Amino acid sequence: MKTFNRLIATLLLSFAVTAVYGHTREEQQAAEKQTAYTVIANPGEVAARSIRINWHTDLESGDSYCYYTRRTDTGWKKVKAVKAHQELCTAYDSLYSQKASGEDFYEKARFLRNTVELANLKPDTEYMYRVGSSNEGEIRYFKTAPKSGEWSAAVISDFHAYTPLPKRVESAMSMLSTLEGCNGGDFDWILHGGDICAWGGSYSFWRDLYSQPYFAKYMWAGVNGNHDNMSRKYIKVSNQFFRYANNNPGNGYEGEEGVCYHFTYANTLFIMLNSESMRSDEGLAKAQQWVRKVIEENPARFVVVVEHYQWFLARNGNTSQYARWNKLFDECGVDLAIGANNHIYARTNALYQGRETDGTKGTVYIQTPSSDNERGQGLKEWTDNKDIIKIRWSEGAKTVGALLLKGDNKKLELTLYDRNGKALDSVAVKAKR
Repeated sequence: MKTFNRLIATLLLSFAVTAVYGHTREEQQAAEKQTAYTVIANPGEVAARSIRINWHTDLESGDSYCYYTRRTDTGWKKVKAVKAHQELCTAYDSLYSQKASGEDFYEKARFLRNTVELANLKPDTEYMYRVGSSNEGEIRYFKTAPKSGEWSAAVISDFHAYTPLPKRVESAMSMLSTLEGCNGGDFDWILHGGDICAWGGSYSFWRDLYSQPYFAKYMWAGVNGNHDNMSRKYIKVSNQFFRYANNNPGNGYEGEEGVCYHFTYANTLFIMLNSESMRSDEGLAKAQQWVRKVIEENPARFVVVVEHYQWFLARNGNTSQYARWNKLFDECGVDLAIGANNHIYARTNALYQGRETDGTKGTVYIQTPSSDNERGQGLKEWTDNKDIIKIRWSEGAKTVGALLLKGDNKKLELTLYDRNGKALDSVAVKAKR
């Protein structure tokens, strides 16, 4: 009799679960296995026509798809489905990390990486998409680039996502909200300068970061920072951490495909570099040879080069990566060079052969401040490069700042804002072509 009563109780519980959730336990577990996570939209090589989506799913979860349509198609009546390319990813598996509680652990991270490229899109158009085994779940968005004309982007870096200290990411996301207010509404996409993870080898940091609403709202393009490139205690150093957390164009040079890459946004060519591959003279030479080739083969009104490391050590103004790149930028006609890493904002006017110009020739060098309210640097006495650096800015250790980049056919304009939305500096990069 007791056995019969237990059986009845079990059946009643099963019915209750089905009634409340609409699925049996087995169906719910199967659905959980098919849930997509760590989702991001990246640019295609021509961002007016293509967008690349990256997401991860559990092992043995089956086929996965990207379902997309124009944002105006609210009923999803014209939805298209693209089956994802899947590959096993073990790059983050068994690496030493920390849980959100601060507990040390070796992270188990084996999953399927899913990638698609959405092609033949309409320029300057908002799309919405879902990923997974069916057209259900969270709706995400991206906007294609215009062929030319006006556009805007947030430029942010160095928020060192670290789950035991969630205030870091909160500060950076709040800064993006502030930039939206400064822009008078949504911008078109987000450009990051690296170090968005504290330890790129800690997969849970990426997964938590990409769950933030701004990763579902915008297309992101960024570069690999030294923190993104490392695991805790430097047990492993690899550009795979950045590569597998994104689906960037695979047009980089050998060994850097999907890490170094280039894309055209409106009338601007963006060349994205991996600072970690350029530490040696040989690595620098390979990168510079590739940059020359990309510029030659992709004519554009503006050329922008982005890397994580700073052009100047802005605490006192010392020269940094500027010394390694200024000759090539002069020769190739680079209009704007964006760096990060130093956690101190610094900016020049257009420079050519080491001297300031009227803007009709030369490169504007700019580096972003940190945005996590924790890892900034204070300024020291300004001793070097006072003739070419126009401004330095930092709030010290607790710095939060970012840039708003606006483009049109005549200029690129960058404005630095603090956490309160106060404009602190601005520069216009003139079209030279």
